[in-house]
Formats: sequence, C-alpha cells, structure tokens
Amino acid sequence: MLTQDASLWQRYQELKDALHTHNYRYHVLDDPLISDAEYDRLYAELRQIEADHPEWIAPDSPSQRAGAAILDKFIKVRHPAPILSLANAFNAEEARAWFERVRKVDDRVEKAAFTVEPKIDGLTVVLHYRDGVFVQGATRGDGEVGEDITANLRTIKALPLRIPPASAGGDAGAPAVRPPAHLVVRGEAFITIRDFEALNRKLEEAGEKTYLNPRNTAAGSLRQLDSALTASRPLTLLVYQVIAWQENAEQPGVDNAPHSQSETLKTLRRLGFPVPAYDHCADIESAIAACERRAAQRDQPPEEGGMAYEVDGAVIKINDRQLAADLGFVGKDPRGALAFKFPAREVTTRLSGIGVNVGRTGVLTPYAILEAVEIGGVIVERATLHNFEYIAEKDIRPGDRVLVKRAGDVIPYVIGPVVGARQGDEWPYVPPEACPACDQPVEHVEGEVAWYCVNAACPAQLIRNLEHFVSRGAMDIVGCGIKIVEQLVQVGLLHDVAELYTLRKEQLLELDGFAEKKAENLLSAIAASRQRPLARLINALGIRGVGEVMATDLAGVYPDLEALGKAGLEELQQIEGVGPNIAQAIVDWFARPANRELLAKLRQGNVWPQSEVNHPKAEANLKFEGKTFVITGSLPSLTREAAKALIESRGGKVTDSVSKKTSYLVLGENPGSKLEKARTLGIAILDEAALRDLCA
Repeated sequence: MLTQDASLWQRYQELKDALHTHNYRYHVLDDPLISDAEYDRLYAELRQIEADHPEWIAPDSPSQRAGAAILDKFIKVRHPAPILSLANAFNAEEARAWFERVRKVDDRVEKAAFTVEPKIDGLTVVLHYRDGVFVQGATRGDGEVGEDITANLRTIKALPLRIPPASAGGDAGAPAVRPPAHLVVRGEAFITIRDFEALNRKLEEAGEKTYLNPRNTAAGSLRQLDSALTASRPLTLLVYQVIAWQENAEQPGVDNAPHSQSETLKTLRRLGFPVPAYDHCADIESAIAACERRAAQRDQPPEEGGMAYEVDGAVIKINDRQLAADLGFVGKDPRGALAFKFPAREVTTRLSGIGVNVGRTGVLTPYAILEAVEIGGVIVERATLHNFEYIAEKDIRPGDRVLVKRAGDVIPYVIGPVVGARQGDEWPYVPPEACPACDQPVEHVEGEVAWYCVNAACPAQLIRNLEHFVSRGAMDIVGCGIKIVEQLVQVGLLHDVAELYTLRKEQLLELDGFAEKKAENLLSAIAASRQRPLARLINALGIRGVGEVMATDLAGVYPDLEALGKAGLEELQQIEGVGPNIAQAIVDWFARPANRELLAKLRQGNVWPQSEVNHPKAEANLKFEGKTFVITGSLPSLTREAAKALIESRGGKVTDSVSKKTSYLVLGENPGSKLEKARTLGIAILDEAALRDLCA
C-alpha cells in the first residue's frame, strides 16, 4: 500500500472506531461526548473516503446502516440452539407454585438467587457475531428456524456492528471483555412509547395511515423486504441472553463466558450491547416483590421509574446459568425461568354504539359505548374515539368488534376494529347534523378535524366552560368541582362564569349539601381567585387554541384583556407560536357580543388582573436558546406537556435525563431520583414560579 493510501487507511480506521464509540455512547449509554453536528462531520469524512475507496468498505462500517437492496424474500436461518418461550404466571401464588415445582426437581433451587427483567413487548431477534463483527440477524420464527433480517437489523443504531466499542466499559472499574470468536445473543427489537407517538403524529400530518401499537409496528418494520423502509422507523434494541459463546481455537482452555444471568447482562453491556435494567433477588419472595413493583411502575413516566417501552410482564430467571440448564424443560418451556404476566391492557369487545359529548368550546367529541369488558382489573363500558376523522380513518363501525386499550389511569380508547370479525351488517358511521345537547345545527370548518355547536346558549357548553374556568390550571377555585358546577347551573344560579363572583352565602345555603362551613369555603376560594394573574384568566376564558402556554405568552405582550381584545390578526401573528387559526379564534372570541358582555361583568366583579409588559407587541423570545431543561415531579398548575412547550417556545430543549449538560432541573411535587443527581452535579433547580419568572 502506498504511503499516502496507508495514511488514509489509518485515518479510515480511526474514523470507524470513533463513530462506533460515539454511536455507543449516544444510543446505549445516553451520554454523548460530541454534538450531532460534530458526529455528522466525522460521518461525512468517512463516507468520502469510502466513495474514493469502495473496496475498503466492510460489514462493520458505520455507513452500512442505511439499508441494502430490496429482497425478493427472506432466507430461512436455523438457530444454533432453540429460542424458547416461557411458561406464564399471572399472580404471586402461581409464581410460588412454579418455584415449588422446580425445587422438587433440584434441591439447589431452595437457595438459588434470581434476576427479574422486563418482558418487553417487541420482536425477538437472534444476533450472530464472528470475531466481534455483526454478520447475521434473524427473527425467532418457530424457535428452531427464523428469517434472515440482517440488512434490516443493521439500520438499528443501538445495535453494535462491532464489539466492543473502544469506550465500552459498562460498570465502573470492570475489565475490558474480549469478544469470543463466535457469539450468538438474543434480544428484543421495539419502538419506545414516545417514538411511537411521534411516528403516528408524523404519519397523521402527512395524511398517511397510522399504526395501532408499538409492538406490531416494530414487527412489521423489521419484516420489510426493503430495508430502507425499516431505516425510516425509530427501532431500538435490548439484548439479554447469550445463546452461543465459542472462544477462539487459538486460546485453548480460555473460557470467558458468563456463568450467571447477572454476569451475562454485565458482560453484554461491556461488549457494547444495550441491556435492560434488572433486579438481583436473593430469594423467590424478593423476585415476586420485584415483579409486583414493576407492574405498579409501568404506567409511570420513565423519569419517575416507569418504562419507556411497552412491557407485558417481567421475567424471573434463576441466576445460576448451569443450574437453570440442569433443570431442563417441561415440553418446550425451560424450567429455569418464568414469565410473570401483568394484567392485560388491550382487549377486544363489541362496540354497541357511538355517543357524542359537547365540550366547553362547542367541540363535539365521539365516544364508544362498549359491551362491558375487564381491562387491567377495571370494568370498562366507555372509551374515547378521539374525533370523527379518527372514526372515518380507522373505519370504526357500530357493531364492530374493536381493540380497546387502557394504560394505568388513562381513559380507555379504541385502537381500531377487528375487520375479520365483521358479520356484514355493520355500516360506516355518519357524524350528527345537530347538537345532541341543544338540537341546533352543527358546523364543520373545512381543514379542521373538529365539529362544533355554535349555539352560545347550549347548556352542555356552559357546564364545561365553568368546569374549565374553575380548574387548577385556570382560576383554581378550590372546592368547586364538576358536581357543584352542575348543581349551580341546574338551579339557575349561574348563566356564565362571571356570575360566580355574584354568588351569596344565603343562596348557597338553600342548596342540598351546603352548610355554613362549605358555603364559606367556596365563597373564600372564589374571592381568592380574583388575585390570579392575567395568564390564568386568559386560559380560563376557554378561547379555542389558547391553553396555558399561549395564555402566558399573550400575558407577556398585553397588559390586560382590554388590550388583548383590541389586537388585530396581523399583530397577534407576530407572537411566537400564534398562527392564523389561533389569531382568528382570538379575534372572533372578543368580537362576539355575549363575550364582550361577559368581560364587562368580570371587570365589574373586580376580576381584571393587570400584567406588566416591556413591549407593546411580540418579539421573538429565545432566551432559553442553548439551555437544556429536565422536568421532574408534578408542577402546581402546568402539566408536563405545557411546561415543555413553554420552555421550547423560548428556544430551550427538554430532555428526560439529568447530565452535566443539563442547565436547569424544574422541580415539582414527588420528584424522582433526578433531584439527587441534579444536586450532586450542582445543577440549578427551579420551581414553577421561578420558571415563569425566567420566561417573563
């Protein structure tokens, strides 16, 4: 090789090593050393060298993730050992019964330790490495034979093309691990919940069909004959089992294979694989407790200990790999491991009919009337259908058998119909032409998803308007819940939100359930709400498209509601985040005579907060540009999504994990472990009030 080529070859190898390392730190450790722009420059340099010397390109090059030629079909692959499924337990008693059965087979089980890992709801994959280079990947198939999806798996950035990366070390102080001559591992490919939601939003905006759930999306993405399509999907990977470990024949007597499941996960991590978080348990009762703890956490946000991906259970494994192997099998189920299944969150049932609710802004929202079904221990008879466009897009019909999902305390929703179960008498649903609450004609604005009742006297809207007005994120009138709102409307004491401030004690005492103390507390809460800032009142008015974040932005531009009401379309659109639709909604709201009368009554009732502003019109506000925020715990009045939007509207970035690059930790009630880490790193900590002050 010429001297010049030798120097370029050396640079090419350095670039490959560097890119593998940075890819590992970004996608596996979540601890990048360089910016995305710096990574892109290194990658562009590597691609240029490969363009000049295509004969140098090897399977482990970082450039080989983009996809390959379209296949005609998948080639069958026989696994080096059976890729088995597990027996199931659905509660603690069944897990104890499993333990008793295997203890009778081998008395060493009595003193055995266990690991507990998440049972990821994805697609099982089998990965082959020779001399540290990824050479083949396959699906599980029937457990004996799978399909070769190597080209598709290469597109997953969390999958190491070569092991170990230069910086892989896993646990602090752990020695480097030399890869065996031949290594076969098992893992799970999946899409995180957040990435799945973002993918569906992107598809919806593009007018394309959305997906039902992350598991099916991941499986379908990996079984594409065109790997370029796979590369466009946000797939990731976790690896948790060694199937085969063959040392180099030139080193007789050497055996670096891990001998326990906990060692397996540590070794895999040191080799550069992403691995699941696990619990090491001294006995079966500790393992069961770990499973139950994971079941309780799965619906919490990831930053509060929840899972970033879908799981349908936990896996209990005897930690000693030799003992687990000696226990053998029952049929095709290994005795040394057990799937502890969590309560189902997706079920099918019959859609008996479709009802319609009327919201505070007049939006008509459809909901599903279901044959009663149990989901996760809760009997469900109603579920959301989002909007009429969703019903049409999914072709959901009354009488259909539908797939329904419920996650934690979230309202159940219909994912879609089971088309194959149709009997032929189901007909497409047609949205109502009249409001179900007031029987007045409804309107559908072209280009918008929503259908509206525009009758200002609609009783359903009044109740919803009041419910929103008194809510925590608006005027925060403590003790004035939906039941009291309905009661006050039904007896004729409230005809709009301003009349809250004219209520008298003697009026309340005439109502069922009201005694002296309750009446006094409610009136005190109403009086206290007069001191709420302008942003809260703007949000409380329920202007279409104006939520907590937008209300805060408007209050930063206009000193009071009178000034906001005089703003024109062009002026409003100068404000960051205000587009033509929201601007028109604001102008229309202030133009309606009934709303002008409402504002006059609020002003007369001394509900007229002022806001100090430094400029008469909006200017770009990017004061958080270059700053990174992490949010933990529950904020007093902002939802997590609203706080994130508030930060991003000012140029900031919100991430899930605390690192040295974090600028601020936004702290709410019941924070997670992020608080301690932020304190350790000396990161500035803000409460909601301090965040709002920074935004001003």
